[in-house]
Amino acid sequence: MTSPSADTLRSRYVEQAASDLEDNRRRQQELTEKIKMLEQEEALLVDIMHLAERHEGARPAAPRPERKKPSPTREKAAQPLLGDLLVELLAQYEEPRLARELRDELMQKHPDRSPTPQVVRNTLESLVAKGRIQRHKQQRSVMYTSTESGPAGTDG
Repeated sequence: MTSPSADTLRSRYVEQAASDLEDNRRRQQELTEKIKMLEQEEALLVDIMHLAERHEGARPAAPRPERKKPSPTREKAAQPLLGDLLVELLAQYEEPRLARELRDELMQKHPDRSPTPQVVRNTLESLVAKGRIQRHKQQRSVMYTSTESGPAGTDG
């Protein structure tokens, strides 16, 4: 036999579990929609990148007269990719690093680069998907480490 207080407690647990499940389902739906949106953005960016590569390949060998000064686009093209810079930064540490820490260090070492926090997180997640780095969740924080053993420049 159960007491009224045990029934009330059980009822509250059931209500809370149902509420948590509903919140979880709603969050899963939101994330599913966000993933679809990001996949569409990725496809668009890949298309743009392919078009840009084809456009670069179609350019005449001789530079045009109005291109005597180097264009900002060329300077950016000569810069290393953000993902490569982040992998290099991570390789210097054995301990996991927050995206915010990596962004701050990147901007300090490369003052000409100023990616948004979201761009850094997206790039890090892309690197995780490619197996170039690892993701670690500690409580509510997401941290990243290099997949290489030990810091850069050490024999290991």
